[in-house]
Order: sequence, then structure tokens, then C-alpha cells
Amino acid sequence: MGNELIVRKSSLPTALSARRAAQYVRMSTERQQYSIQNQAAAIAAYAHAHNLTIVRTYRDEGESGLLIKNRAGLTQLLEDVQAGETDFAHVLVYDVSRWGRFQDADESAHYEFICKRAGIRVAYCAEQFDNDGSMLASIVKNIKRVMAAEYSRELSAKVYAGQCRFARLGYKPCGKVGYGLVRELVDEKDQSKGILKKGDRKYLTTDHIRVRLGDPHEVAIVRWIFTRFLEVKCETVVAWELNKNAVPNRTAKPWTRVMVGAILRDETYIGNLVFNRRSWKLRQTRTYNPPDQWIRAEGCLEPIVDRDLFLKANKFISERRVDLSEEEMIVRLRRTLLQNGRLSISIIEHTPGLPCVATCQTHFGSIRNLYRLLGYTPKRNYEFLESRPIWSEQKTMLASRIRSATRRAGCRTSTGGWTDSFRVNGSTCVSVRAARWTPGKEEAHSPHWAIQCDSHVPAGWIAAIRLSEHNKGVLDYVLLPTDGKVKRTIRFSESARGRHDIACFKTADALVRAITRRLTRKMSFQATPTTRSKQSRVSQPRSRSGPARR
Repeated sequence: MGNELIVRKSSLPTALSARRAAQYVRMSTERQQYSIQNQAAAIAAYAHAHNLTIVRTYRDEGESGLLIKNRAGLTQLLEDVQAGETDFAHVLVYDVSRWGRFQDADESAHYEFICKRAGIRVAYCAEQFDNDGSMLASIVKNIKRVMAAEYSRELSAKVYAGQCRFARLGYKPCGKVGYGLVRELVDEKDQSKGILKKGDRKYLTTDHIRVRLGDPHEVAIVRWIFTRFLEVKCETVVAWELNKNAVPNRTAKPWTRVMVGAILRDETYIGNLVFNRRSWKLRQTRTYNPPDQWIRAEGCLEPIVDRDLFLKANKFISERRVDLSEEEMIVRLRRTLLQNGRLSISIIEHTPGLPCVATCQTHFGSIRNLYRLLGYTPKRNYEFLESRPIWSEQKTMLASRIRSATRRAGCRTSTGGWTDSFRVNGSTCVSVRAARWTPGKEEAHSPHWAIQCDSHVPAGWIAAIRLSEHNKGVLDYVLLPTDGKVKRTIRFSESARGRHDIACFKTADALVRAITRRLTRKMSFQATPTTRSKQSRVSQPRSRSGPARR
């Protein structure tokens, strides 16, 4: 390398760097006097009066000064200062409130100290004091920081009171609306001014927002969700059927049980608006408020579903969840054991008032530990349940490998709506399960393996990790086709494996390759008839059944 002169930002002469400055401007949405243009004009006048040249601009538009989390401009400024990648010696800010309205005044001082420690001075151009480190400047600056924080607290209280007042009148103070609903902007006379799209907001204080019914197709889907849920009693099944029928939603993502549950619990669909269920004051902590603090405006919009239908769905949801102490769980489970003479997973799941199996495992470690506490010795071997977390992780890893391999082979994949499953090209479903080992009922009988399946598993393939004796390790991997009518439990022995068209593979790589071949073969087979039909249509005019024309 030669001896060329290289000019670096961090190596500028001191005299040159001392005359260079960066400006930081921030605008929320509160007052016009704090617009970016007004701040820049005041900062430019200050720089001209102090013989400074502005060489960099850091800006945050439409961001609150309460937190630094979403302020990319201030964050970048601090990162450049700490990394020593600055070619300026001053940071010019309009006033103390533009630097931040942090609720802790020490946080604002900390960010300024970072600049000061790096030899960069922060100047507040519109303030009446000079930030020179004197006692008077320190006292006034700290008071200004406290005043900026107090302004946010007072404004938050006023905005909250106004939102509560308008919520009682049936207006939508803030937030999004549910599926099948839209926001309508109305004036002070409640006359419509149009529908607000995503991201739109009102700007006049005399305008308000009403909730109205949206797309008729989405409205029909909402009604179907409530009806179907009362039939199957499962949000996951409803989400699966929505994805199967390619019903779009506003997130452009597949339906989930959480999305369906949110619709089932939303009182907006029976004409009520509920406000203040959750609050996030000053963006500090999200708080779930007790029901007595909720604000409910009833009958303020046209209902989508019948009130009785809504109440039935929510009654089932509320009764399905029971909050009990561990002592109460033991008492109820022991009472059920005495009444039935035995206890099983099926009995626990189908007995009203008992915690679900997952809750029992969370509180007591495993089903076997629960049985020990109850003094019950079951006939069935539950060793598989204790090793379930290990196989659950392996299933997830195997599903990820299969999905990646199918994508590399040119197939399209999408979520299947169930755990460890996915769809290929929108039609074929691949589910990954574990085939647990079960001993024979008698010594002469050979062991068999059982695969637990979800209900309504569509047509496709089930890839299973077959476990070894006593479910202590992996024996091999199996692959079996499904026609969409499988039972919840598939059982097979080694001798019956061939009769049931269950392929066996020694390694996971061999299983992944086999699935990929089957899927790509099916994809090419589906494309072939289309090509042939096009060729036949092209060749049809050439065939003539009658006499040749002259």
C-alpha cells in the first residue's frame, strides 16, 4: 500500500472539528410548534450565531419522547458517539423536551452524559440558559426535565379521561377493529365522512370514529365461526378448516386458535363496545384492568351474531377453564378416583371441574407423579409421558428438516394449523408424530406401536419416530399415507407393518429423502395431465372424421 493521505472522520483537525455540529430533531404529534421545520430553523439560527456548521442530522418523526426504544435517530446518535464515529463536537437540540420526556429525569441526563464523556457538547437552542455545566444551568436543566415528564403525565390523564367519555357514547377511542368490521369517520353531527383504512387516523377534534359492519363475506365468516365452534367445541379445528378453505384474514397469515378465540370473545359482534380492558399508560407497563373498570357501551352498532349464540360460546369457554389450587386439584381428582374406581387421561379430560392433563403435568411434573400423590397404581404403563418432552423436541426438528427439504425441491409449504405439521402445495398435509412402544398383553404376543393423531387430519402423510423398547430411544422412522379418515390412534405391529403400507427407514435423512421424492413425484404427476390436455386440444383440429375437403 502506498503512502497516500487518507482523511478519516475521527482524525479531523481539532480546530475544524470544533466548528462542526450535528442536529437532533424530534416531532411527536402533539403541537405544531415542534414541527421539524420549526426546530431546524431555530437550530440553524443558533448555529449561525455561534459560528457552527451543521454537518449531520438525526431525526425522529412521529415518535413519542417517553421511551428511546422506537427512536432510531437518537439511538443512532448515541451509537455513533460511543463508537467514536463522529466528525462534530456539538449536538444541537431545540429544547430539553425534544431530547426526551423520559419519566425518569436521570435517564435523560444519562444520554446527555454519554455525549459529554465523548467530548461532545449538547446545546439546547431555544432555552433561556446556556448548557455550560454551571450550577444554575444544572438546576434549571433538571427542572426542565421534570417539567417535560410532568407534561406527559398530565397529557396522558387528559387523553385517558377524554377516551373514556367518548367510549361511553359509543365511539371507538383508539385501537383496531375486529375481523368483519371497519372504522367509519363521522363529524360532530354524526354524519359519515368515509371509511378509514389501516393506518389512517382522524385529525380534527370534532371528528369521531364509529364501528360499522365491513365486507359481507367477512361478516358471513364470523357467523360461521360461532356456529362451527359450538359444533366442534375447539378453536383449533375451526382454524384448520378456515385454512383448508383458504379463507383470508387481515394479517395475511394462516388462521390460528388465538385468532379464532379473539373473535369468539369480542362483544363487538353483538353490538357492544368495550374499552379499558387493558391499559398502557405512558408506555411503561401493559396492565389488564379488572372488569369493574371496563367501559361498556351496549347496542352502539349493528350486531353480527345472535346474543344467545355468543353467550353459549363464551359460557363453554369460561367453564372450560378452572382456576384451582394444587390442594383443590388433589381433592377433586381423589373424589373422581373413588367414584370411578380408576383414573386415566380420558377420565381426567372428560370430567367437568377437573384440570386438564397439561395442567396436571405442569403442577405435578408428570401423570405418574400425580398418581403417586393419589396413591393410585394404574395398570397402564405411562413411561412414555415422562419422555414426551424429549420426543416433542425431536418431532419439531424433524418437521423443520422435512419442510426445508421440500422447499429446496421446489414445493410450496404453508402451516397446517396443527403442531408439527404443514401443507405442501396447498393440498397434501405432512404430519410428524411419535410411534410409542407398547408391550404385548401376553408373553406370546409381540409388542406394537401406537401413533396418536389429531382429529380431522387431512389426506397426506404421517412421518413418525418409532421408539425402541420402553420408549427409551429411537428405533427407526416410519412413513404411512393417510386418506383423511384416520382414527385418533393408529396401532401396528412389526408383522402388520407391510400390510398397512407402512414404510420403514433407518435414518432421518432417508425418511426426508423418501418424503421429498413422493411429494415431487405427485407434483409432476399433477402437472402432466394438464400438459397432455393442452396437447390434445391443440391436436384436435387436425383430426377429421368426415371426407377431406378439396
